[in-house]
Amino acid sequence: MYKNVKYIIDKYGNHPAFYRYKTQTGNALPMFYVYDSYITKPEQWANLLTISGSRSIRNSPYDGLFIALLVEDKHKYDILQSGFDGIYTYFATNGFTYGSSYENWAKLKLFCDHFKLIFIPSVGPGYIDTSIRPWNTQNTRNRVNGKYYETALRAALQAHPSVISITSFNEWHEGSQIEKAVPKRTSNTVYLDYRPHKASLYLELTRKWSEKYSKERATYVLNHQLPIS
Repeated sequence: MYKNVKYIIDKYGNHPAFYRYKTQTGNALPMFYVYDSYITKPEQWANLLTISGSRSIRNSPYDGLFIALLVEDKHKYDILQSGFDGIYTYFATNGFTYGSSYENWAKLKLFCDHFKLIFIPSVGPGYIDTSIRPWNTQNTRNRVNGKYYETALRAALQAHPSVISITSFNEWHEGSQIEKAVPKRTSNTVYLDYRPHKASLYLELTRKWSEKYSKERATYVLNHQLPIS
C-alpha cells in the first residue's frame, strides 16, 4: 500500500485535476477511498496510517485522508484502530448493509464526530444488477422517476456531513449511471432510460441537490463555528 500511495502522489500529485481536500488544519490532502478495507487487518493498516506505524505516511509528503468502507456496525472500531481518517458507506442500496441504511447515518455521524472522523454517506440513483446477478432481485431499488435519488440525498443532508459521495459509474449492468440516457435495446438486454423525463434528469437532480447541500453546509458551518472544507 505504501508503494501504491507513493506512486500515485509522485506521478499525479501535481496535476491540477488531482483532488485534494482542505482539512480543518488548513492542509490540502489527497483523499483515498479504500474499498473492502475491512478485509485487511487493523494492525496492518496501522503500520501505514498511524504516526508510530512501521511504514507510516503521516506527516510525510505522502500523507493523505484515507476513507474506509463501513459495511457492518462493528467495523467502526476496526477503522479507529487502523488509523483511518473517515468512513464512507458506498452501496447505493438502502438497507443492503448497516452502513448503506439511511436510518443509521445519524448514529454514524455522531460516532465520527466523537472520534474526529470524516463521515461520508454514499447515495445513488437506484440499483439493478439482475442482468448479471439474476439471484439478486432483493437488492434492486427502483428509481421511481428520480424520487429514490432525492430521498437518498435528503437523508444524507440531514446527517450534516462534510462530504457526500455519489456511487455512480457508467456500468449499465448495475443501473447506477446518472449520465444522459436514451432508449437502447440489444439482442440480450433492454437498457433502462429515464422516460418520460428527459435524458439529463439525473444530472439536473445532482446539480439541484449539490446547490442545496452547499447552501445548507455553509449555514451549518457558520452556526456551529466550523471551518468550511
